Amino acid sequence: MNSLTAQTYDPRELPKDFVKIYGGTEDSVSVFSSPARINIIGEHIDYNGGMVFPAAINRYLYVAIRKRSDTKIIYNDARFPGTYEFDVNETFVYKKENDYANYLNGILSQLKEKGFSFPCGFEILMASNVPAGGGISSSSALECGFAYAVSETFGFGIDRIEIAKLGQMSEHNFMNVNCGIMDQFIIAMGKKNTAVMLNCDTLEYQYAPLELGDYRFVVMNTNKQRKLADSKYNERRGQCEEALKILQDSGLKITALCQLTPDEWEKSKDAIKDEILLKRARHCIYENQRVKDAVKVLEEKNLSALGKLLNASHKSLKEDYEVTGIELDTLAEEAQKQNGCLGARMTGAGFGGCAIALVHKDSIDTFIENVQKAYTEKIGYAAGFFACESGDGVGRF
Repeated sequence: MNSLTAQTYDPRELPKDFVKIYGGTEDSVSVFSSPARINIIGEHIDYNGGMVFPAAINRYLYVAIRKRSDTKIIYNDARFPGTYEFDVNETFVYKKENDYANYLNGILSQLKEKGFSFPCGFEILMASNVPAGGGISSSSALECGFAYAVSETFGFGIDRIEIAKLGQMSEHNFMNVNCGIMDQFIIAMGKKNTAVMLNCDTLEYQYAPLELGDYRFVVMNTNKQRKLADSKYNERRGQCEEALKILQDSGLKITALCQLTPDEWEKSKDAIKDEILLKRARHCIYENQRVKDAVKVLEEKNLSALGKLLNASHKSLKEDYEVTGIELDTLAEEAQKQNGCLGARMTGAGFGGCAIALVHKDSIDTFIENVQKAYTEKIGYAAGFFACESGDGVGRF
């Protein structure tokens, strides 16, 4: 089977590998896990007052940690050579040469800003089965897993929503990345066999059952280098703001596009004369409704209806929001043709990155083989694939 990872690391080996590096005994080492995530439906609407519908998946990053008797901090990774050393009392700053250690130091800087203090240093060994660059949020898994491990080790008792906020604040203030909170929220708050309907502005959320039975999500990575996403994101955001202002000027008392139901939209859309703005707003309003519909059909255990919603979401992202591109369209549309596939859509920012498909477990190997063949013939290089199930949020392993 084609995969985004060549091999998986057995986390039960982590205490043994930790002791090889740092000495001491295995029973002195604590291990924590942090999942990757997918967004099932609800794309490009979080900044329009809409809902996202993510789930944690059973691909994990693991953090082994132990306090030290001095003030030194040491980071190692089980798979990648190179040791990073710091002092717990220093003022942490972003440095490109610190690579992944920046994500960890960013969390420490935010903890210090919140008034948490460290009586001693600590040592870390990490290992990840989350595909890097797989579009399923490996950096957020790193941030939240580390934040939870440090909080538990030092008795800070930080709750899960605050763990999510720490990850987001580290991105904003330390990494200088203006990200939303969906990734960190689901990684901190996820529960196996559930997805979360989340309002990213208010952090109001609702768990919904995600009992897939004989079906699995297959993550499909275009393996395309994304260059357009940031500029097009800003452009789409501006177009949505323009559409909202037109609707407000026409007399609608709304502060975000997704406050409109599809019925309300159909009655008021004539105020928007520009075809592009009309399409952008239509995607937002109908995509938000698809999120609500997804919760309903999952409560009814109607997976085929969920598949149809995935297909409708992709069509809207392709035709109305125009953020897909030939690579994502090829993956989603070839997936939709396969036996055993209930539905497929792009997920994430678009213009590359990933798509997801809901596929019967007995069809997964054939599904991957067929979609890979069609994709490689059309695009000229291979995509990456892996199947997954829902998983738990950050926790002790």
